[in-house]
Amino acid sequence: EVQLQASGGGLVPAGGSMRLSCEAFGISFDEYVIGWFRQAPGKEREGVSCISSGVGFGSTAFADSVKGRFAVSSDAAKKMSYLQMNSLKPEDTAIYYCAAAKGPACNDYKGYDYWGQGTLVTVSS
Repeated sequence: EVQLQASGGGLVPAGGSMRLSCEAFGISFDEYVIGWFRQAPGKEREGVSCISSGVGFGSTAFADSVKGRFAVSSDAAKKMSYLQMNSLKPEDTAIYYCAAAKGPACNDYKGYDYWGQGTLVTVSS
């Protein structure tokens, strides 16, 4: 059974940093890619970042709104992915989700099949 668990959310002041973690069960990072998404109140869910870490096709992608501020990484052996968020802004406030999809490309944000439960990030002004 495929499961994903996102964690690490909380309250952070504007300009601060936060790292989210995603633990995956039942998938191999050689075959699956990890995407990070967020949904702010009253808005549609959007793809924030993704990482493909399989042998021979490692790549990352970022939404324009977070480029230069967010970083994504993964530890295939631990089946963990991390979203490092820096220079946070109040508009980054959202529930953040991690999800998994068959690779190798990770930036088809409509193609994710497995979802975690989400973790709330609140950035205070």
